[in-house]
Amino acid sequence: MQRLNYHHLMYFWSVAREGGLAPASKTLRLSPQTLSGQIRAFEKTIGRRLFTKSGRRLALTEVGRVAYRYADEIFSLGHELGDILERGEATEAPRLDVGLVEVLPKMVVERLLEPALSLDPPVRLACREGTLETLSGALATHTLDVVLADEPLPPGSLVRAFSHLLGECGVTFCAHPDLAAKHRKFPAGLDRAPVLVPPLGTTIRRQLDVFFDRHRLAPRIVGEFEDSALLKAFGAAGRGIFCVPTIVAREVGAMYGVRPLGATEEIVERFYAITVERKIKNEAVAAISTNARDRLFS
Repeated sequence: MQRLNYHHLMYFWSVAREGGLAPASKTLRLSPQTLSGQIRAFEKTIGRRLFTKSGRRLALTEVGRVAYRYADEIFSLGHELGDILERGEATEAPRLDVGLVEVLPKMVVERLLEPALSLDPPVRLACREGTLETLSGALATHTLDVVLADEPLPPGSLVRAFSHLLGECGVTFCAHPDLAAKHRKFPAGLDRAPVLVPPLGTTIRRQLDVFFDRHRLAPRIVGEFEDSALLKAFGAAGRGIFCVPTIVAREVGAMYGVRPLGATEEIVERFYAITVERKIKNEAVAAISTNARDRLFS
């Protein structure tokens, strides 16, 4: 493909954002015919259709949706840069791009990242969720500074990165008060009880399955969730028993109105900071690591 023409990209972005040629032509002060010609030239350059007709309107193709997301970020950053330069500010708050593995408990993530916001000056956080494989790829291309995960990077990974253990703790099983009253005995009360769990293949799910087998428990799985916050929301509604890291069990109880059934060290939640550095040099990541080891998991 030829070098990207940013004038064409801006015309495309404007049409997509404004919802059509007519409104975009008013914003850009170009005739709809001229704008249409520019869009066709852009499509010819990249060899893909960006719009398709939907009645009397233009609709984005799948490629068009991808291009729009990138264009939106490009021009948003351009406007931000313009504002900074216009105000005469040479620098902005340092940015920390963090990758979060989807199953990580959000309350623990907040406590892990808090030290970065307490630096002087505080960093500007940019968090992105995904799988460990996807996020480690972004780490390799330096679009992320650190990945927070519940497991280290596996052996044989194509990405050269280092897994730094931040800390570990046991888990506490919690439930809505009505459900907790029906299943008071721990862990025996989990047998045939409704439970909410992370999906198969995750570290915590493997440990849960081993725990249930070891104690000869056959709970009834009523929901599997990648998003830990959604899992807790269903738990708060009384849909099932769920487990949380013991270090945040009290806060979870207060926030979601649930009660603890029992705690165990047989299931261990571990938290890692994965970086491309063997020795952490990034100030914000170092603050996260130090606080986790010295305070949060001490």
